[in-house]
Amino acid sequence: MFKKRSKFFAGLTCVALVSAIAIASPAIANFKQANPVGAALKMPSSPVTLNIVDVAGDLQIVQPMVENYMKHFPKRLAKVNFETGDATEVAGKLKAQEAAGKLQIDLLLTGNDALAPSIEQGLLTKIFPDYNFQLGASVARYLPGAKLMWDQAQSFAIVTDFGNYGPLLQYLPKSVAKPPTTPAALLDWVKANPDGFTYGRPSNSGPGRAFVQGLPYILGDKDPQDPINGWDKTWAYLKDLGKYIPYYTTGTGKSMRELAAGTKKLVPSSAGWDVNVRAIGTVPKESKVVAFENTTWMMDATYLAIPKGIAADKLAVALDLMKWILTPSQQAYAYDDGYMYPGPAISGITPAMAPAASRKVLRIYGRPEYDALLAKYPALPQLPGKTLGAMFDKWDKEIGGAKLK
Repeated sequence: MFKKRSKFFAGLTCVALVSAIAIASPAIANFKQANPVGAALKMPSSPVTLNIVDVAGDLQIVQPMVENYMKHFPKRLAKVNFETGDATEVAGKLKAQEAAGKLQIDLLLTGNDALAPSIEQGLLTKIFPDYNFQLGASVARYLPGAKLMWDQAQSFAIVTDFGNYGPLLQYLPKSVAKPPTTPAALLDWVKANPDGFTYGRPSNSGPGRAFVQGLPYILGDKDPQDPINGWDKTWAYLKDLGKYIPYYTTGTGKSMRELAAGTKKLVPSSAGWDVNVRAIGTVPKESKVVAFENTTWMMDATYLAIPKGIAADKLAVALDLMKWILTPSQQAYAYDDGYMYPGPAISGITPAMAPAASRKVLRIYGRPEYDALLAKYPALPQLPGKTLGAMFDKWDKEIGGAKLK
């Protein structure tokens, strides 16, 4: 089954209404009372049930870690309800639940797209430094790239897995003999092969997002961190490119299926997508990838956050579960089937530690050249949430929002 990789941006809404309701309602005031912090937070006397909502498409990596915790600590965690949701809607749901004093989400698995508005609207529990006692040593083991991604969480989440470097271009050798390795060469190729290239809407496509965000660095824009005022060259390039793109896909999955079917010859990809779609049979194993010369890698990550208002007994177990997820034995599961290649967020984890199924995937579908290629160029986090949302809006309005298929 094709594994969904949907990461949307949730727009910001006004916090004032919730604040007003909270002042007016004693029930909500009690609901938002602070829990004990640090060592004062104790484990419950009986096991709890946790409700985990995934809006990042990452359960296939994290769910085995959670289930392993439940097996090892049945006196702490009795049951877990896993649900998937839409990242564009989750902040609104959390706000409504917290306002009603009926929190139904205990843990949120998300990308930076939904994380940012949830933080800005005050919907999440601040984990650091309040719970350094539980998690300080765990996050100290983050790899440098994972640490950069964790910094974007502003103390409100942990990074569970990371990687999925892009942009790359993926193609079938029988269709593309000499793939372009610069943006200028890509534009020339697309002019010569109209309808041969497309990419996913950035707000719903990791590779599409990495492709667009990588261009300002390669093209030498004034400020790659400012898509509104600093991307003149990038927006001009995307408009030129768009003249030869009849439509953009609504997500990467569709782009990959079109590549496999031959209706598209070249599509943006990322390390995780490349390995994963070949491993699960969406794209032929013989497909190849190429990176732009002098590129800058855009990293991706999945975050685990705790909504504000969680009961103290559940909070204690949720934090302990986070600590468990960041242990070496569980981080080895992050290799999965290449979904977030490489995957592990902490240092000291190697493919030899991964489950047998993951080792097989990496042996058959991994690319030996990735180690050198990923180390060759600098790697940066994606734009922070609010800025990323502004980029999404501008792309939708000026580039491809009216040409989605």
